[in-house]
Amino acid sequence: MSWGQLEKLKIKSFPTAKRQTGVFDFLVKTYEVMFNPESYSFKYENEFQKYQGTNTSGRTARYSLTRSRTLSLKFIIDDSSATAGLLSGVSAIGPFSRNTVYKQVEEFLDFTARMDGDLHAPKYLRLEWGDLIFDCRLQSVDVSYTLFNRSGVALRAELNTVFIEDIEETKRLQQENKNSPDLTHTRTITSEDTLPLMTHRIYRDPSYYIQIAKVNKLNNFRKMTVGQKINFPPLQN
Repeated sequence: MSWGQLEKLKIKSFPTAKRQTGVFDFLVKTYEVMFNPESYSFKYENEFQKYQGTNTSGRTARYSLTRSRTLSLKFIIDDSSATAGLLSGVSAIGPFSRNTVYKQVEEFLDFTARMDGDLHAPKYLRLEWGDLIFDCRLQSVDVSYTLFNRSGVALRAELNTVFIEDIEETKRLQQENKNSPDLTHTRTITSEDTLPLMTHRIYRDPSYYIQIAKVNKLNNFRKMTVGQKINFPPLQN
């Protein structure tokens, strides 16, 4: 983009969840919005278990999961300029032919919302605008037609969209970097590792090292081999 040129928000579609570029650029499609949104917002949501014992006045908020964040923004498709008002809704032929607002909305829905014949699901999307780079799928869109010409043809549409974050599995696991005692973990021994230290990292309690030695059938936990894999099973409540 050259200095001073307006950068438009772009929605790109990809054939796979990895959203690869480079040699796959010919498979990447781009939709450029007519007008940039005035604002956008993210929603972050944690979910906690709802169970509460009878005859209690409160409970511990036990974490259950973190939902994928969502991005909300409004797109405007407008054909209400002075000349567009004359052309829309009229049988447009020759050099004056143009897509109506309704057809432009349909193009947007085809690109973002409707099932792709090859994927058997809506497209894998990426929104790009300034600092915003968001891998996602379209979760919902409310379409409102708000302006019409004398023939009743829509001249303006407002699309209130919600995109849900869609992170490829490998990338998601790297971001989470889970180190929780309620999950099974496998660690590879390094020269600096000891079993009590590793147990402390996983369970926040080094005293479990004896049980871990038994699980992994270690005859001597003080003489572990570099490169050896150790399993740490979930704690039983």
